[in-house]
Amino acid sequence: MQFVDTEFLVGGEIKLVLNHTDEGDPAKNWMPAYHFDICRLDGMRMGVCDLRVGYTDGLYYGGHIGYRIEPEFQGHHYAAKACRLLFLLAQKHAMPYLIITCNPDNLPKTCEHLHGELPEDNDMRMNDGAPQKCIFRFAL
Repeated sequence: MQFVDTEFLVGGEIKLVLNHTDEGDPAKNWMPAYHFDICRLDGMRMGVCDLRVGYTDGLYYGGHIGYRIEPEFQGHHYAAKACRLLFLLAQKHAMPYLIITCNPDNLPKTCEHLHGELPEDNDMRMNDGAPQKCIFRFAL
């Protein structure tokens, strides 16, 4: 896989600043990944996010995107704004969809704000039908 220039990942009040890339490890079924700092336009770091490129069974449960917003910056949809920028990067890699997962005790506000699909046939459900993992699918 060829990593692409990420300077275009700027939108509204945030930008994604490339921290590093990982080539992945086929022996471990790990996909190549981009790792970013989520920053205000003035450079203030507010959190981190990453995009894993490609498809494996493990990514169905682990997800293509991970993110964390520092507590003092939460509540402003910065994670959703970063995800939208990562959607653009995924499109550059001709990915038709992405998966973002979270544990049910971690309210999936970001995924719901992005209008992700939570498939009813999620096979990570407990006996009472509650999900063990919330798996959201985003068509690009």
